[in-house]
Parts: sequence; structure tokens; C-alpha cells
Amino acid sequence: MTRTLVLWLPPVAALAGEDAVRPAWLRVDDGVIVDSGQDDGWVDAWEKPQDGRGDDRLIALAPAADVPLRWHHYPDAPPAQAAAAARLDALKDSLGDAAALHVVAGQPAEAGQAVPVAVTTHAAMTAWTDWLTARGLDAPTIIPSAATVPPPEPDSLWLAEVAGEAIIRTPDRAFQSDPDLDPWIAGERVIAPLDADRMREALLLSLAAPPLDLRSGAWKPKRRWSVDAERLTLAKRLLIALVIVSVAIPIVHAIRLMSDTSRADEVVVVTAKKAGIEAADAAAAEAEIDRRLAAAGGGPLAFSIPASALYDAMRDVPGVSLKALSHRTDGTLTTTLAAPRVEDVNMVLLALQARGYKVTAQPMAGTDGQQMANITIRAVP
Repeated sequence: MTRTLVLWLPPVAALAGEDAVRPAWLRVDDGVIVDSGQDDGWVDAWEKPQDGRGDDRLIALAPAADVPLRWHHYPDAPPAQAAAAARLDALKDSLGDAAALHVVAGQPAEAGQAVPVAVTTHAAMTAWTDWLTARGLDAPTIIPSAATVPPPEPDSLWLAEVAGEAIIRTPDRAFQSDPDLDPWIAGERVIAPLDADRMREALLLSLAAPPLDLRSGAWKPKRRWSVDAERLTLAKRLLIALVIVSVAIPIVHAIRLMSDTSRADEVVVVTAKKAGIEAADAAAAEAEIDRRLAAAGGGPLAFSIPASALYDAMRDVPGVSLKALSHRTDGTLTTTLAAPRVEDVNMVLLALQARGYKVTAQPMAGTDGQQMANITIRAVP
């Protein structure tokens, strides 16, 4: 359901007075006027609890006393150009400082149609917006009340009463009625009162499709970002779920890895037991298997593995010679290297470390002027 509250803004002169202002208002539900008045009843009409499924709108109407209208005709101009030209012409015809005026032109639907132009002041706009803000309201649309009066019949003028304000409507103007000036303006034309039902229909049409809106230009409402509580709750839940999943994935992976490692260790212990090795855990079983293989001349602790790595490293440095070489059952290879320079020995050590071996070296002086070093190489990289 579309619910619209229409609130007539007080004249600027009334806002400057000390008397309390009671604006006229009416409430429209789905294009039907359901309530109206000229009191504080609009507060209840606007603040009635809704089911949350409606579309609520607040539209304010500015008094003709402060916002007169004029319709300009540009038969050959496109709608956008006609609106721009009408605004410029209205500025030229207006008195006072142009910077203090707020001029708004509507845009015709088709070329050749009349362009409505409203002229008011920024001071009036400030007074109305402040008045609304003081009541906790913000009207995104402000329509000149004179713009709602339909054009008159040929050779006549309308005298319409809109929210207690008398408005004169000519073919090209709409303004507040003045009993002393109206006959002079009408001339030979007849001033006829506008039927209330016809005025009501024109008002509803103007609310559905405003001919122009004073909340434009410098007074265009700023876009406000609102947060949907339900979507915010959903976003929080999704974020919590994402955090839980992000934490759960590595935890599950770690649990599975620990389980697989435990099963592999059990297989190692069982396999070692079949080979006659009693061990408390997989590390002890592996160490005993390596020791037995080394004693038999094989396995990762065998002499051939670190020795081949040493010979490969020495082959890249021709000046290095081997003085002594021994091997222990724990896989450690002990050797003495000699070279003309310390840098040559270091190159061999770096090559062994690059292959993943743990190397320790103790330099010593050679008897023939060469540089020597006692080196230990762990058999298992």
C-alpha cells in the first residue's frame, strides 16, 4: 500500500510571527484521500504503525504567497532546452539579487508544451526545511501549491481554494489571490470559482506526477544510505560462518595429518618388529634399522653416501686433496682436506651444505704450507 502524507507549508510571514502555525494536511492511501485537517492531527496520521510492507511518502506544498508560477511557451524547442530557456527568462523577469532566488523549471513531456517555472527565495527554502526539521520531518518533494491548480476555460480565470489559500489561475500564471487586484488582472475575463471535486482530482494528479519540485538544484535532497537490519543480520551470520569454516579447515587438516602420521609410525614399529627390532616408537625403530644397515654396508648411514657427496664436491675444486678418511657406524664421515687456500676448502664445505649435509670443520696448519681442515660430515642429510 502506498501511503502519502501531504503537508502544506506555512507562509514565510507566518513563520516569522509568534502565533502557533497549524498547517493543513491530508493523507492519501493508494490514490484515495482517507483523512485531512488543519490541526496537529497529521502527527497521528503519519506515525500510525504500519505493517512494514507499504511505501510511505511525505510531500510538502509551498504556499502561492511565496511561490508564484508562470508558464512559458517555446513551440519549437525540445523539452530540455525549453526548460533551460524558461528558467533564464524567469530570472530576467525577476526583481532582486539573482543569487538570492531559487528558480525551478519543470520539464514538459513533449516539445511544444508549456513549461512551468516557480520563483522563490533561498531564505524561504531555509525557513521551510528548518520548520520541517524541527518536527522531525524531511520532505524529499516540495511542490508549489499553485502548480496543482488546473488551467482555466477559455476567456476565464479560476479562483481555487487550496488548503485555505485563495489562488488565481490564468492560462499562463498562478498566484495568490488579492481581491483588490484580481478584477484588474482579469479585465474582461470572468473569474469563476473552481469546483472542489475538480480541484481535488487535480491535486491527486499533481501528487502522482509533480509538474515541478522545489527540492532541486542546491536544495536537492542528499542521498542517504540506510542499512537493512535483516540484511545486516544475515551478513553477520555469513561472516561468523566464514570465520568458523576458515578456522575449521586447518584444524581438520592438522587432525587428519596427525592421524595419518600416527598410523604411519605404527606401521614402522610393526615392520621393525617383523625384522626383530623392538622399539618404543618409529624414530627409535628407524634409527636401529639405519644402524644395522650401516653395519652391513648399506642404508642411509652407509659409507658410500657421504663419501660420494664429498668426492662430487672436491671434483668442482681441483686444488683440494684428501689426506685422511674414516667412517663411523652412526653414519658420520670424518676426513682431512688440504688446499693451497682456505677459500678452496670453504668451497667444498659450501657444496656439501648445499646438498643438505651437516658439516663441521676445524682448521689446522699444514707442514708443507697448505691449508688443512678436519671435517665431519653427517651421513644422513
